Amino acid sequence: MVCALQKELDAISDLYQDWQEKYELNLIAVSIDDARAAAKVKPMVAEKGWPFQILLDTNQELMRALHFQTVPYTIIIDQTGKIVYNHSGYLPGDELDLEEKVASLNQ
Repeated sequence: MVCALQKELDAISDLYQDWQEKYELNLIAVSIDDARAAAKVKPMVAEKGWPFQILLDTNQELMRALHFQTVPYTIIIDQTGKIVYNHSGYLPGDELDLEEKVASLNQ
C-alpha cells in the first residue's frame, strides 16, 4: 500500500465509528497491490486495527474500470449506487472534506 493511502485510512479510522453512527455508512477500502505485495496487506490491516473492510484487487480491474492513476482514490457512492464524489490523493484534512460530502447526502 502507498504511504498516502495509509495516512488517509488512519485518519478515517479515527472518525469512522462516529460516521457510522451519524450517517449509517460503510467504508470499503480496495488495495490495488499486485499479488506479491498483497500478502502484506492483511497483516498491516490487523496491525493498524482499521475497522473497515479491505478488499484486494490484485489485477487492478477496479482501477481500470474507474480510470484513475493516483492512489488513494476516494469515491462516495450514494444509496442508489451512483458515484457522487471522487478525489485523488490525500492531504491531512481531506477526511474532513469527505465528511462534509457524506453529510450533504443525508440532508
